[in-house]
Amino acid sequence: MSRRAPDAAPADDGRGGSEATGGEAPLLEVTDLVTHFRTPRGVVRAVDGVSLSLRRGETLGVVGESGSGKTVLSRSIMGLLPKHNVIRRGSVRFDGREIGDADSEEMRGLWGTQIAMVFQDPMTSLNPVMKIGRQITEPLLHHLDITKKYARDLALSLLSSVGIPEPERRLGQYPHEMSGGMRQRVMIAIAIACGPKLLLADEPTTALDVTVQAQILDLLQKEQQERYMAMILVTHDLGVVAGRADAIAVMYAGRVVEVAPTRTLFAAMRMPYTEALMRSIPRVAEPSHTRLKAIHGRPPELIDPPPGCRFAPRCEYAQDRCWKEEPALTPGDEPGHYYRCWFPVGTPEGEAARERNRAARSAAPASAPEAPAAPAAGAVAGA
Repeated sequence: MSRRAPDAAPADDGRGGSEATGGEAPLLEVTDLVTHFRTPRGVVRAVDGVSLSLRRGETLGVVGESGSGKTVLSRSIMGLLPKHNVIRRGSVRFDGREIGDADSEEMRGLWGTQIAMVFQDPMTSLNPVMKIGRQITEPLLHHLDITKKYARDLALSLLSSVGIPEPERRLGQYPHEMSGGMRQRVMIAIAIACGPKLLLADEPTTALDVTVQAQILDLLQKEQQERYMAMILVTHDLGVVAGRADAIAVMYAGRVVEVAPTRTLFAAMRMPYTEALMRSIPRVAEPSHTRLKAIHGRPPELIDPPPGCRFAPRCEYAQDRCWKEEPALTPGDEPGHYYRCWFPVGTPEGEAARERNRAARSAAPASAPEAPAAPAAGAVAGA
């Protein structure tokens, strides 16, 4: 897995892939991607300088809260952005070809055959007045030089491969006649129909039951491995990507705040936001009715983000420096690990910063509201 960090030391390009793909050129390279939206209130910085790369056969998990920029990043890569009131900069290279400035006509030649996407809500993504069979065969007939009969046979094969029972009957049904899990399987069948090299799955298990979620994720993993696709799996749940991604990029307020191979991230995370996401995951071993560990506060306003670290107002490690200076992506101890923090988790500096904040809260009057991110009194900048 190759993960690019624009602010990191140039000596280490973040390559941490397996030996099997170590010499292979990246299929996708995103460099300093910016996607802003003009609104009556001001410019929303939805994606603000993101860089990453991905090889064929690998999976990158993109994790963060709602509003962190994950979906906009996916749509920016796909070229599915509004035509007006969008500010877009940076480079998106796919298979050695620059597509960041490609128009819709050029991208239509890539959609389906080279790049495909599984959207969050299949009910709003599928055409409600078109039968399932036609929705699957339409891209096949458009991109491939095949007959209608052969396209129908392929559609049957696709429905069978994604685990839909009675595929012959399902071809003649409408989306509303299927369950949520089956509709999402249809979306996956449409996405993989033309054999794309890159699949973007944008929270594909939203609003599905837990058991169905596991089935859909297992299906995506199986199809990705069998077809040797690169996949970007977008989710708000670190647990979803824990066993399914080669690497994880954590996004917050439009920026990547930590990126690492999956094992490294879980064993030696450095960004307090990543730690907070981990703590918020419910654990089976905990007693019943245990209160969940929520992240205090809200993400910052992306029209006018605060100076310094964007996570500082919610961070229990934050010091004076965090409120004034924004940290760059810093290389970690392991290859491919980068994080954006002045007082990293698991380091002496980070532990000292957290203890100072705890001491400051303990010394505050009992009536004062708790402010977990407030810098400790008398903290030395950069300590």
